[in-house]
Amino acid sequence: MPTKPAEQRVDEWLSKQLCGLMDFEERSLGNSQDIKIIFLRSLTNSDTVNRFIVLPSYEMDLEAYEKYLSTFPGCEETQDKQQIMEFVLKGYIYIRIEDSSYLFDAMKIEYSGITSSITEAIVQGPNDALTENIEINMNLIRRRYQSKDLKVDAMTIGNVSKTTIAIMYDDTRVDGEVLKEIKSRLSQVSVDILQSAGELEKYISEHKYRIFPTTIVTERPDRVVFNLSEGKIAILMNTVGYAIIAPSVFNDFFTAMDDKIQLPLVGWFMKMIRYIGLFITVTLPAFYVAFTSYNPEILKVQITLLIAGSRAAVPYPSFVEVVFMLLMMEFLIEASLRLPKAIGPTATTVGGLILGQAATQAGLVSNIMIIIVSAVAISNFVIPLNMMAFTVRVLKYFLIFFAATFGLIGIVVSTVGVVMYLSGMRSFGKPYLKMFALDGSKGKGEKQNG
Repeated sequence: MPTKPAEQRVDEWLSKQLCGLMDFEERSLGNSQDIKIIFLRSLTNSDTVNRFIVLPSYEMDLEAYEKYLSTFPGCEETQDKQQIMEFVLKGYIYIRIEDSSYLFDAMKIEYSGITSSITEAIVQGPNDALTENIEINMNLIRRRYQSKDLKVDAMTIGNVSKTTIAIMYDDTRVDGEVLKEIKSRLSQVSVDILQSAGELEKYISEHKYRIFPTTIVTERPDRVVFNLSEGKIAILMNTVGYAIIAPSVFNDFFTAMDDKIQLPLVGWFMKMIRYIGLFITVTLPAFYVAFTSYNPEILKVQITLLIAGSRAAVPYPSFVEVVFMLLMMEFLIEASLRLPKAIGPTATTVGGLILGQAATQAGLVSNIMIIIVSAVAISNFVIPLNMMAFTVRVLKYFLIFFAATFGLIGIVVSTVGVVMYLSGMRSFGKPYLKMFALDGSKGKGEKQNG
């Protein structure tokens, strides 16, 4: 008779499932080497492991140690593989003593060092932000994404800095070709010092000279988790409180985490508001230049006369007026970022009010120009991610130049040129103007077909 194959031991099965993870740890304890522990370093408390698991294994015999574990609070015996996997992914330690299996509660709860999100504030939802410790960041992400399919690959970049990089992805959802491409680009990065996510983002980008971002740099763990569930890849860096998400398309930069919390109609309305703000901040200064200098006949007579009366005392063309005021606004925004937080908001607010009032009274700019600059600044601030907000701040000068040169036709031509440029862009092979870079079902299908 053919013999029945021996059933795979729990520790062997668990080791096979978790092997390859950056934070995976497997050790044998005790003098007889009959004790084996398996855990994830990023989720477990090292002091608890050493004090209550490692040291007692050398101070007791095997029978006493097993009795010690069976009576220890927070430790239970089980042979259920799925339960063991579930609890190990929460921060428990799997302990095998001969043929017995135990789960020991050694969860690491990280509170110190975790601050609220600053650059990506939301109204509702979690406020914690990524830290400069990669282990804590993996802890924050794994607590929200408790799946055995969440893989973490590690590498080191920087000849001097030796910066640890963690590549996180869901093995069943990720696009295998995208993952292979990202790993290839990361392996080709050769620098001495790597200190920020922005630096790494530039090194792995396909085009060196570009204006639109193709990856998201975020400080929010909930945004990382959401994108992992969509089949995307997150890159974490040690000593950096930001993560890189790839691939990312145009629509991703106008999605706030509030959109997932609000009712569907409210979420769609808020996203529509952001796209309207994008249109206003990019085109409004260009339209002002075109209508005042080239095509005043398009507006109603009352509006044309209103603008002409407002600009009666202004001694130079509308193009100079617009650029002057927009540059003043850029100076105020930059000053608010660089000044100490105690005086920054006050200084820039007072400076903006005094500058606008004095410039209007002196006849250097029109009253309508003050309104337009304020509308442009406010519209730019509705974009939830700073990388796209900075891009939009630069893009409006491109349209102003064409409006000052060719009028309304220049705005149309430059807008079509920008859309054509975006249509040709790719984010790790994904069309940039696609609504969603990846989804779970597609990533899984591509991986299986590959």
